[in-house]
Amino acid sequence: MTIRQYISVMKAAGRIPLECSPRIFWKFIRNFGMRNIGNIRRFEKRQRLGKPFFPAFVMISVTESCNLTCSGCWVSHGGKKQLSPHRLDSIISGCKEKGSYFFGILGGEPLMYTWLFEVLAHHPDCYFQLFTNGTLLTDEIAMKLKKLGNVTPLISIEGLEAESDARRGRDDVYRRTMEGVRACRRARLIIGAAASIGKSNFRELVNTDYLYLLAKEGVHYLWYYIYRPAGADSKPENALDKDQIRELRRFIVERRIDAPLQLIDAYWDDCGNALCPGAMGLSHHISPAGALEFCPPFQLAKDFINEDGSNVAELFQNSTFLKGLRKLTAETSRGCILLENPSLALQYATEQGAVDTTSRGTVVAEMQRMSVLAGHDMKGEEMAERNVFYRLMKKKYFFGFGAYG
Repeated sequence: MTIRQYISVMKAAGRIPLECSPRIFWKFIRNFGMRNIGNIRRFEKRQRLGKPFFPAFVMISVTESCNLTCSGCWVSHGGKKQLSPHRLDSIISGCKEKGSYFFGILGGEPLMYTWLFEVLAHHPDCYFQLFTNGTLLTDEIAMKLKKLGNVTPLISIEGLEAESDARRGRDDVYRRTMEGVRACRRARLIIGAAASIGKSNFRELVNTDYLYLLAKEGVHYLWYYIYRPAGADSKPENALDKDQIRELRRFIVERRIDAPLQLIDAYWDDCGNALCPGAMGLSHHISPAGALEFCPPFQLAKDFINEDGSNVAELFQNSTFLKGLRKLTAETSRGCILLENPSLALQYATEQGAVDTTSRGTVVAEMQRMSVLAGHDMKGEEMAERNVFYRLMKKKYFFGFGAYG
């Protein structure tokens, strides 16, 4: 990395302390940074010594309710399942007892969850990443997030004007989402954007102009996902092919050294080897029904958290279903089992007696219709990280351990 590139990286990283309120920046350093370093170390030690399992990070979908109807989404449209506030509060407390203080809060649309701010306020020592479509992010809501201080909104932008409307099933979505971004900027929050990249939005969102557009709007980090067809309206024809996944990886690696914001992914390690956070045990998901799921789009499970949320640690430690699925996934590929071998994933879940965790109750039929699609395992064509800082973070703090032997 050249001196010029190094300066560019430091400039992008330096935007957060310059643009965000001091209290929010301090909460980020303490709750996300310092606590997570210790948490990752404890997770690594448990994995290395074969101690009782508990994931480093937990993603929690609090509700199935949503104000949009996006294609390719695994959430049940019109579904009513949600976690009670006491159950959610107890889940977070149980995770903290195991040293886990970072949570992804998903939906549906989590801003439609009535008790969201009440529960998050009970845990000022945690850090929350709020996965939202942004259309409900008013100035009032943004100021509530600022008052909490330990929440970063991760705002999903699935395309520009026409693509957002087509993908989201509603009109005027892009403008409303960007208004949400601007409300967060006025509140001086740490702002993230997310994009699930498929064929239909690849050219719009995987380019340098888009990075500068987001940075100009005040976005501090962009998280690229690979589109995974799921749900009742899965649109498998929108899935990326192998060449496009390779192009996406190359773009991330090359732009990470000069982008005006931080580029995030959770698909490749520092050397460019593919990985699955679920297979590594790094992260698992809790559904609105209280089910322990391998990952959000894998909606078959055997283990359910009780109504008072007191058994979360016990379930994670003793789940033979998740343990077997981690092993199967790691042995099958370094990529995504739902893309590369959905029939094997369904076979395993069926043999284990796993049940549909959704309101719609059609997950088995949906998985039976899944075809084999390209995954992100680029064996023989790995692209190592060129951003020295990001490569070090991946190697030392996030992906420097694993389940692949």
